Amino acid sequence: MSTDARPGRARRHRALRIGTWVLAALLVLVLVFLVWAHIVLQGTRSAALTVWRDDRVSVRDAGDAVVMTPTGTADGVSIVFVPGAKVDPYAYMATFRQVVGDGTTVVITKPTLNLAFFDTRPLSRFAAHAPDGLTWAVGGHSLGGVRACQLAEDRDVAGVLLLGSYCADDLSDSDLDVLSVSGSRDGLSTPEKVAAARDELPASATMTEVTGANHAAFGAYGAQPGDLPATVSRRESGRAVTAAVESWVRDLR
Repeated sequence: MSTDARPGRARRHRALRIGTWVLAALLVLVLVFLVWAHIVLQGTRSAALTVWRDDRVSVRDAGDAVVMTPTGTADGVSIVFVPGAKVDPYAYMATFRQVVGDGTTVVITKPTLNLAFFDTRPLSRFAAHAPDGLTWAVGGHSLGGVRACQLAEDRDVAGVLLLGSYCADDLSDSDLDVLSVSGSRDGLSTPEKVAAARDELPASATMTEVTGANHAAFGAYGAQPGDLPATVSRRESGRAVTAAVESWVRDLR
């Protein structure tokens, strides 16, 4: 064999080894990401039990969503709600217990990989779980609110609910009934970020800040990394959020 061929073979072998290592590293990164994405902030058991024990509320797992329906007379309003990043969808049941008990249907989605920006499924996918809805609204917490603003482009949507969140899409020229509820102690969707994105919402949007509430106050899942400590109890901030959402729903009816 010619000695001139040996360096070429060595280079090919070296390139093959490098390619193998790069591929292996990419596979490890993908596996690490998938494991990370599936580790969610779990909903607290005590909060979930208050919902399960409420005779006014029926809860079922629809596979791609948690569907909460009133056992009494429905008011015709249905909300598709998108959880925050890596937060258990069941953690929001307590947030909507009173609203559902009053007659509103709430469909809490299960985002792809627990991250709303990976979820490209249309509103109709989740609306199918509440076929009797006459008035539709979308909402979300944190990153879920960003996704909700995208879903709001659907012509069937009448309102948008933002909990500890803000829009990246421009809805300022729409006639949507928008409610934004934020916390003065939110360490993630900070008051400054919410204020900076105010121009993306209609001038008629209702902006409500709950004094002392933090980012985790909008769901029942405990503390969240990067958040600030709340200076009011979860029960107190929960009452404020419920009151704001109930008023917004009344406007949608």
